Amino acid sequence: MYANAEHDACGVGFVAHIKGQKAHSIVRQGLQILENIDHRGAVGADPLMGDGAGLLIQIPDEFYRAEMAKQGVELPPPGEYGVGMIFLPKESASRQACEQELERAIKAEGQVLLGWRDVPVDADMPMSPLVREKEPVIRQVFIGRGPDILVPDALERKLYVIRKTASSKIQSLNLTHGSEYYVPSMSCRTIIYKGLLLADQVGKYYNDLKDERVVSALALVHQRFSTNTLPEWPLAHPYRMVAHNGEINTVKGNFNWMRAREGVMKSPVLGDDLKKLYPISLEGQSDTATFDNALELLTMSGYPLAQAAMMMIPEAWEQHATMDERRRAFYEYHASMMEPWDGPAAMVFTDGRQIGATLDRNGLRPARFIITDDDLVVLASESGVLPIPENKIVKKWRLQPGKMLLIDFEQGRIIEDEELKAQYASAKPYRQWIENVRVKLDTIDAKGSVGEFSESLLDRQQAFGFTQEDIKFLMAPMAQNGEEATGSMGNDSPLAVLSDKNKPLYNYFKQLFAQVTNPPIDPIREAVVMSLVSFIGPKPNLLDINAVNPPMRLEVSQPVLDFDDMARLRNIEKHTGGKFKPYEIDITYPASWGHEGVEARLASLCAEAEDAVLQGMNLLIVSDRKVSKDAVAIPALLATSAIHQHLVTKGLRTRTGLIVET
Repeated sequence: MYANAEHDACGVGFVAHIKGQKAHSIVRQGLQILENIDHRGAVGADPLMGDGAGLLIQIPDEFYRAEMAKQGVELPPPGEYGVGMIFLPKESASRQACEQELERAIKAEGQVLLGWRDVPVDADMPMSPLVREKEPVIRQVFIGRGPDILVPDALERKLYVIRKTASSKIQSLNLTHGSEYYVPSMSCRTIIYKGLLLADQVGKYYNDLKDERVVSALALVHQRFSTNTLPEWPLAHPYRMVAHNGEINTVKGNFNWMRAREGVMKSPVLGDDLKKLYPISLEGQSDTATFDNALELLTMSGYPLAQAAMMMIPEAWEQHATMDERRRAFYEYHASMMEPWDGPAAMVFTDGRQIGATLDRNGLRPARFIITDDDLVVLASESGVLPIPENKIVKKWRLQPGKMLLIDFEQGRIIEDEELKAQYASAKPYRQWIENVRVKLDTIDAKGSVGEFSESLLDRQQAFGFTQEDIKFLMAPMAQNGEEATGSMGNDSPLAVLSDKNKPLYNYFKQLFAQVTNPPIDPIREAVVMSLVSFIGPKPNLLDINAVNPPMRLEVSQPVLDFDDMARLRNIEKHTGGKFKPYEIDITYPASWGHEGVEARLASLCAEAEDAVLQGMNLLIVSDRKVSKDAVAIPALLATSAIHQHLVTKGLRTRTGLIVET
C-alpha cells in the first residue's frame, strides 16, 4: 500500500447532535464540512485525482430495512444485526472467493448471514482514469446475531472477530492483489462511506447519502493529504473508530511493541477469540490505521473508549506540578502498560455511542469547536466549516494540548476534560497499584566502578571505530560541558552506504522523525511536555483491566545509565527479594572465528537469551566489556536488535528488559 512513508496534514471534522437526535441534515452538514475543508486535501496534476475522503455515520436502520425488504430480507431490530462495508476485487472469481471466505467466517463464529446488498454508486460521475482503474466493487453484508449473543457489545466483538479472521484468511490465501479486498467498517452501530475521492465527490458518488432516510446523530468526515505515499482506496479515512490530522511519529515502535505483546496478552472479555485477532496490525499500513487497530483492540477488550484514548495519547503529566494526584497516578500506572503514541496529532474517535476528540501533548495540530443553542457540536481542523449564524452559537473554543472533548449520546451531554479524566482517574486505586509493584532504580544502595580492561584506551577506541574527529569534536564537548557540541547545519561526508571508508554500524542508521510542518521542540523551554522516565523489565498484560497479578516495574529517571546504576542492576536480586533477576550476556566472540564468527555468535546469543527468559531472568544485560585482542565485540546495536527480534518472534519479549552495556 506504499504506506510506510505515510505522513499527513489533513482536514478532519465532525458534526453531532448532543441529545443523539438523528436527522438527514446532519449527514448533509457532514458532507458540507468535507467540502469546506477541501483545501486541506491534496490534488495531483490530474484535478480529479485526490488523496481520498470519507464519512462515518451511525447505521441508518430505517433505510437499510426498506432496501433489504426489496430482496425479501427482514432485518432484526436495531442492535441485533451488523453491516459490513466491503471493497471487493473487480475480477469475478476473486470477488466470489472473498465473499465465500467472509461467509465462512460468519458461520464459524456462530452468526447469521442475512444477505448482501450492492452499494449503488454514480458510475457516470467524472473520475480520474487512475482512480477508476483502482475502483473496487462495493458491497454490504448484513449479519444477524447468533443465539448466544445477548447484547450489542457482544455482537460488536463477534463482528470484529469475523472481520479479522476473514481478512487474515483472504490475505494468506492470496485471493486478491494488494489492496483490492478491504473492509472499511463492520459494526452494529456505524457505517463508513469512503474512497479515493475528492471532498465534494463523496456525497455524489454514494447514492445512499442523497436519500432522506439516511439519518444519523453524528457525521465524522476526513479529507486526506498524504505527502509521501501513493493514495489508495483503503487508505482514505475515517477508519473504523478514528480519523486524524497529523502524524504518529512513534508508530514504528508502537507497531513493534503491539506485535511483541501478542505472545502474552490475555483478555477476560475476548477470551479464546483473542488469538484469532492476530496480527493486530498488518505491516505496511498507515500510522492512523495502526492506531485505529490498537484503539479497537482496547475497546473490544473492555476499556471505555475515552480511557483507551487517554492511554494511547496521554497528556503531559510528569512535570505537571498542579495536576490532581489521582489523575497523575492514572497516567503513571498506564505508562508502563503502554507506550504513548506520540506526534503532532488531532485525533477524533467514535464508537457510534460517543464521539470525542483529543490533542497531542504539544498541541501541534488545530482543533476548534462550537456549540449551538439547538444542541449541535461542530469540531474541525479550523473555524467556519459550517455557516452557522453567530447568534446561535453558545460556546466557541479550541481543544488545548492534551485535552479531550467527549459527547455521550446516551447521557445526552458533553463531558468536559476535567470531569472525564476525574471519572477515570478515580475509578480504580491506581496509586496503590503503582506502589505495590514499583521499584525505583536510584533508591537501591550500590556503588559502581569503572572496572578493569585488558586493553589500552587507544586500542579500545580503535576497536569500536572512533576517529580523532569523533573524540575532538563530538565527545570532548559532551564530557566537558555535559551538552552536545554546536556545529554547522551541513554534513558533507558521504552516506555510510556510499562511503569507501569502513564506517561503524551506527552510521548506517538515522532516527525516524516527523516530516511535516513541525516546529522544533526546545527541551528547556518546553520541559513540561518532555520526559525521560523509562521502565525496564517485564511489561504488564495490556488487556488486564483489573491489575490481576501484575509484574514488578523498574523505573529509571533517564535512559543513560552510569556505573552506579549498572552496579544497582547487577545487585538488584537481593534488594528486591528475587523479584528482579539479572542475567549478563557477553556479545564478544573469538577473533579466530573470522568473518563467519558474527553470524554464529548471533545465533547462540539468541538461544542464550531465550533460555535465560524461560528460566525466569527478567533483566538481560547485553555487554561488550570483555572485548580484547582475542575477542571481537559484535556492535551492540546489532546484538541487541537480534536478541530483541528473536524474543518478539518467540513471544517472550515482554517478559524481560534489555539493558545495553557498551
